[in-house]
Amino acid sequence: MRTICVVTATRAEYGLLRPVVQKLAASPALRLQLVATGAHLCPRLGETVREIEADGVPIAARLPIFIGDENEPVAVAIARTLTVFDAYFAAHRPDAVLLLGDRFEIFAVATAAAARHIPIAHISGGDVTLGAADEYYRHCITKMAAVHFPSCADSAARLVRMGEAPETVFCVGGLGDENIRTLPKMSREELCTSTGLPLQQPFALVTYHPETSADAGSPAAQSEALCRAMAAVPGVYWLITGSNADAGGQLCTARMQRFAAEHPDRAGFIQSLGLRRYLSAMQYATLVAGNSSSGVVETPTFKVPTVNIGQRQAGRAICANVLCCAAEEPAIEAALRRALTPAFAAIAATAQSPYGGGDTSGKICTVLANFDFTKPKQFYDGPVPEFDPQRSVLV
Repeated sequence: MRTICVVTATRAEYGLLRPVVQKLAASPALRLQLVATGAHLCPRLGETVREIEADGVPIAARLPIFIGDENEPVAVAIARTLTVFDAYFAAHRPDAVLLLGDRFEIFAVATAAAARHIPIAHISGGDVTLGAADEYYRHCITKMAAVHFPSCADSAARLVRMGEAPETVFCVGGLGDENIRTLPKMSREELCTSTGLPLQQPFALVTYHPETSADAGSPAAQSEALCRAMAAVPGVYWLITGSNADAGGQLCTARMQRFAAEHPDRAGFIQSLGLRRYLSAMQYATLVAGNSSSGVVETPTFKVPTVNIGQRQAGRAICANVLCCAAEEPAIEAALRRALTPAFAAIAATAQSPYGGGDTSGKICTVLANFDFTKPKQFYDGPVPEFDPQRSVLV
């Protein structure tokens, strides 16, 4: 049996990885080695390892990497993560490491695996997010990875243009789209009871993270602009979740908590909803707002009106249900007001997600069981084929 080490560092990432983790745990051909790290083990970020525990999946290791406060330099956190995971891989060497996304923690894990010549399988390579440092972390992981699972045809083609051999690129569709289609959702009444919030009324689901590009603006100023815009827009209840572990995340979270405290009849704050509550909330929401990747990647499947704020997701495919605006109060307010109109709801209803791939998690597990990880990686400099997520093979 091949041992596949799956590393998860955030609530959003685990939510996407969840069906893959479950299929790996049940596979007769693959042995799961699940490692929790990062925000999962950090009390100030919600200690979301409890969501993994609730699923009953065995956790092979818990490796803390966030020891300082959020102002600790990213380079220091990367260095610590490299050291921690190098020691882990030396003692518990898997046959391959499965990683999702583009955060700095995952870049450090990939670097540790590559330095030990452990093959890397990478989910969601080839995406573009110009407003985040994730942009270059993602592409660095791509160049270290042996096999790729992009979420849409555009990303698959981009990987080949980056020199990845077509036979290593499996266009499997998006895990978020699979979760939306397969995970049982709560009823609206269950969601209200679970959150303790009055979500029978029209509500907006809000998640705002700091921008992390070199020219990013102030997280404090941007979250303040969003709060002022929310205060100015009537007729909707604001269901707000906490920010992530990026520098400035605590500032954003604190401002959102204060907004909810200042407007108890119009807003509620929950640090982390968890996957089932989050997707249930997205299903019933009148509006999704913020700058999370889920706002542009997963909302098209629900066809829910969405406001994507600022540059964090710049470069991703934008579907008909998504309005993009600057991270400034007048622009945010105008976008929120337009997104709440019946006219825009009709436009959002026409959205077509490019991330549909069917049994995405099953396809990933099949490739992991059969891929030849012994072949040396070579730079590909040939033509770019067409990809079809519904087939997960070259056309």
